[in-house]
Amino acid sequence: MRETDLADELFRAPGSAPPTGVRVATARRGGVTVTRVEIAREGLAKPRGRYVTLEMPSVSVLDERDAAVIETCAAELRALLPPEGPVLVLGIGNRRVTADALGPRTAQKIFVTMGQHTVPVQGIRPVAAVAPGVSAATGLSLQQLAGALVREIRPAALLCVDSLCSSEPERLGRTLQFSDTGLFPAQPGHSRHLDAARLGVPVVAAGIPTLMQAEEGSDLVVTPRELDSVIAHGAALLAAAINRALQPRLSIAQLGWLTS
Repeated sequence: MRETDLADELFRAPGSAPPTGVRVATARRGGVTVTRVEIAREGLAKPRGRYVTLEMPSVSVLDERDAAVIETCAAELRALLPPEGPVLVLGIGNRRVTADALGPRTAQKIFVTMGQHTVPVQGIRPVAAVAPGVSAATGLSLQQLAGALVREIRPAALLCVDSLCSSEPERLGRTLQFSDTGLFPAQPGHSRHLDAARLGVPVVAAGIPTLMQAEEGSDLVVTPRELDSVIAHGAALLAAAINRALQPRLSIAQLGWLTS
């Protein structure tokens, strides 16, 4: 099987039951197909924890105005986050490479409420957002940068946004995944691996698949034909869902105005 970051692609094979310790449930909400995968034991292809995959029309035709989709995504993400406390959003990836630019583009649209001169407002959750760049440009690994930021900010959770890999071409640009297991790329030993054991705080990951291996074991990749639009609209949609999940007292319209 081609590499995949999507847990449901590993455990929802037609006609076969998931392995012991894995539960898979699918429902339809707000025009979105929601598949929840819960892994209750170690030693499987993905770390123990919860994964939520949301399938929808291509994100290239959706954006921050699609309230029903945003509300569904926000509710699923909110369930994976601590109920209160500061959240640090990391937009991971290379903004100069389109297929890898989802994280940085999303971070630009996060409603940031922390700052040196920011006065805390009751009911508004403290949020910071950073796009740390790639090690070739900074000279520091993602683990080093994330660790330094966590030590300085001491968030209740780290929310990592990254482009994902799928094994199914029809899911490119039309699937979101949230998980509470940390950032765990399909490639073993990948430098983007971030989790609670490494950083000392809960790590939630969010992303959209933007590429697929052309062949199993190959370095060649396939991307959606409308990749530019997938990244632009996907970042807007994902940021709107994150903002709504973190700031439930503000409406989607209010959050859109505050981040425009």
